[in-house]
Parts: sequence; structure tokens; C-alpha cells
Amino acid sequence: MDYKFMHPAEQIVLTINRIYRKQMTTTSGGNLSIIDSDGNIWITPSGIDKGALTPADICMVKPDGTVVGKYKPSVELPFHKLVYKTRPEVRAVVHAHSPSLVSYSLIRKIPDTRIIPTARLVCGDVGIAKYEVPGSMELGEAIAAEFKKGADVVVMENHGVVTCGQDLFDAFEKFETLERCAKLDITSKLLGNAYPLTDEQIELANEKGKAQLGEFIPAEISSKEKEIRNKMCTLIHRAYDQDLFSSTMGTFSEKLGNDSFIITPYGKDRKHLEPQDLVRVDNGWREAGKRPSRSAVLHRMIYEAHPEFNAIVVAQPTNILAFGITRTEIDSRTIPESYIKIRDLTRLPYGTNITNPQEVVKKLSADNPVILIENDSVIAVGKTLIEAFDALEVVEFTANTIIHAGLVGEIVKITDKEVDDINKAFNL
Repeated sequence: MDYKFMHPAEQIVLTINRIYRKQMTTTSGGNLSIIDSDGNIWITPSGIDKGALTPADICMVKPDGTVVGKYKPSVELPFHKLVYKTRPEVRAVVHAHSPSLVSYSLIRKIPDTRIIPTARLVCGDVGIAKYEVPGSMELGEAIAAEFKKGADVVVMENHGVVTCGQDLFDAFEKFETLERCAKLDITSKLLGNAYPLTDEQIELANEKGKAQLGEFIPAEISSKEKEIRNKMCTLIHRAYDQDLFSSTMGTFSEKLGNDSFIITPYGKDRKHLEPQDLVRVDNGWREAGKRPSRSAVLHRMIYEAHPEFNAIVVAQPTNILAFGITRTEIDSRTIPESYIKIRDLTRLPYGTNITNPQEVVKKLSADNPVILIENDSVIAVGKTLIEAFDALEVVEFTANTIIHAGLVGEIVKITDKEVDDINKAFNL
């Protein structure tokens, strides 16, 4: 989906509905705006259900202050105006009351953006604005002061968060990324102490996928390839809706043939990916005009070393990644499904997938189909895409149940004898 060809009112409705359905704001909370090339500010209306907005509900505020629309603009219009005045290059603003970020606003702190590299790289330095009455000029000035310092993301004390960007999706990505980081930070605190990344480790993430692949123009698109592309998009959308992926983080690939596979693109919105957006990689060459996921080289190495695998998933689910952030051991001997799908989960140090991908390839096997990269991601493989996706779901489910069980009592694991019985029953 290409946002730049959508009307500002349509962009706002698409994004606010998305935020609401992901439970990152309430019916009455939050507001979004876009400033167009004529200086008009398009903004969500005041007091109207965020879960049922249409483009006709969006207000336009002209440079002279004239309001066009059937409703009053958001009461937070003053701070939107001040952000655009303070940062003329900014074209969109997102403000919402996402649960984890509101939690941080209540303690008047900023989430640790160094626990995963993406948060630091996407959000940069995060500011914090002192509390003022919603809709007041004082609040606008407090927020604008932080944006003037160069921050693109500002936590508002006892309120929420506001982000800005070169377009609405850019502002939304920053908001979503910081909310995900906050949720990870909170979840990690339930397990123990988080291990933040150093500047050097965060910079290492920029080295990922720098190898340039040559381009080729596919001669044809077979029925098999069309089927794979459609199936992948269905599961990618599901992964996003289940919070296993974020808008630009998370990768699926499926083998098409000998040294040929289909993979998710780099930087494109996972929520709205379409079959034509996916990228075919043949013999180390990428489909012309497209940029594959930065982990494409690793996927190729896995397929070359493990012909038994036909699909790979890389994701950042909250609960299992918290185990990697805190270096907490995880034992799959909880319920039979967890043990059957995960077996002995291997954990590798942060950066292994970048500096030593051969180690990732070596550790993967039918008996070890899931790997946790500390502070980074989970890699799951399978004979089919649904098998790899299932392994991802199960490892996140397992992590979730272990965290919650630990809050209510002592966990009783499956015994060695019971594990032997499972191995025999399922030929493991």
C-alpha cells in the first residue's frame, strides 16, 4: 500500500483505526494530523469514536484558522500546530495513549530503547514533556520544546506519547516501535534484569544485509509461486494482528525451488503487504526493482545447508524475546505441545546472525527448529510455512505461560520419564 497516493483524510482514518484495533488508544483518546503542501492541517475530530471514523469525519484547518468539516477539530490542535511551526520539515503527527507507554508516563520515565536495536535506530533520542492540561497552549509549548531539541518522539507526563515524521506512516512506525519497546521492557522486568545493548552493538544492526544482491527479471510467475505469495501474505497479516510482527519488523520466506525462494521485502508495512510486494530471490539474485529482507542471505544459507526445511520465520514476539533480553533460561518441558514443537531451545548471543551466521545454520535442525538471538529475534524453521509459523506461535505461547505461571506459583515441569514417553509416542 502506497500512502503517498492516499488523501490525507484516508491516511488518518486508516491509521487511527489501526491504532484503535491494536488497543493502543481508547474510543475518545488520541489524535492524528497531517499537514499538506498548501499548509492545511488535516486532523481527527474532537469527541468522535476512534473505532468508527470515516474520511468525511476528518477536519481540515486552513492556515488562516478556518475549519472545514462537520465536527470540531481535536482539542489538541494547539500542540499539533506548534510542532509543525517548530519543525517545518515534519509532515505528520501521531498522539495516542498506548498502555505500556502510558505506564511509563505515569512514572515519568522513558523506556530503555537500548534493549533491542530497532527501537534505538527507529526512535532515536526520546524526549519527555512535563505535565500540562490537555489542549492547553502550555502543553503545546512543553511538547514543542522537546521537538525543537531534535527528538521525534516525546513521552508526555501522565498522558501518553506524541511522535512526528516525514509522513504519517513514519510517525506511526516510531509510535508503534516505542510502544513495543516499552512492552518488552515491562515484560523483561517480570523475569529479571534486562541487558541493554551498547552503542557498538546497536550500530552492528546497521551492518545487517549490506551485501547488495544483483537483479534479475523473472521470465514468468508460476502457479506455485502465486500460491506461495498469497499464502505468505495471509500469514504475515495474521502474524501482525497477533503481535508477532510489527509494521516493518518480521520476515517470512518459503522455498520455491532449487536455490530459489520468496521472502518479505525490507521496510514495507507488514499489515498491508500484497503478493506483488514479496521478493523472489534466485541463485543469490533479487527480483528487479525490489529490496528483500536484510536477512535474505541468512535464509539462503539455511536453505542450502538444510534441504529438509522449506520455510523460515524471523520475528520479535514480546514474551520470548524478554527471555533473551534478561538472559533467562527457558525450558520447554511445560506441556507436551511445547516440548514437541520446541525441544531444547538454543539461545545465541546478540549479533551472531550478523557476524557469524554459520553458527545459526549449524545450530538449526529437526530437533532444534527454533533459535533465540538475545535482544534481537526468534528464528523458526519448518518443512512448511505453517509448520514454521506454528513453532513461532508455540514458543511465544510457552514463554507467555511460564512468565504468568511464575507470578502465581511454582512451576512443575514434565519429568524425564514423561519426556521419554512423549519421545516414544511421537517418534522424536
